[in-house]
Amino acid sequence: MTDATDRAHRPVPASSDGLVHTGKAGPEAAADRGWLLGHFKAADDPRHSADVEIKWGVHPKGEERAQWVTGEERTALQVLISGRFRLEFPGRTVVLAEQGDYVIWGRGVDHSWYAEEDAVVLTVRWPSLPGYRADEGAGEQRRE
Repeated sequence: MTDATDRAHRPVPASSDGLVHTGKAGPEAAADRGWLLGHFKAADDPRHSADVEIKWGVHPKGEERAQWVTGEERTALQVLISGRFRLEFPGRTVVLAEQGDYVIWGRGVDHSWYAEEDAVVLTVRWPSLPGYRADEGAGEQRRE
């Protein structure tokens, strides 16, 4: 094995030099309700962005968003990493069942979700706007 190949197979330690940040999505996301990147990170953190939010969502079977997200002002992409995940939209249900299945929805589209199996989903939303927060047991709604 060459040095480059050997380095490619080593575990990635969490580190940051201000220009490049490496880490592990699972533990880092767990420390911040799933969020890896967005406006809510400290301004000097390389994961700070007003342009986009990225979430590594780990959802046990049966977990759901009981209250619908309403007044959405962002566009979202959600990709299934593992498990089975159902999204509810007005008049439509989408089930992400195979790794790589994805759905995109735009501004103004209300939604809710349910983990049909233990699931991991990657969510990308843009832009990253203050005023949204999913609190324990509550829905995510735009707050002014």
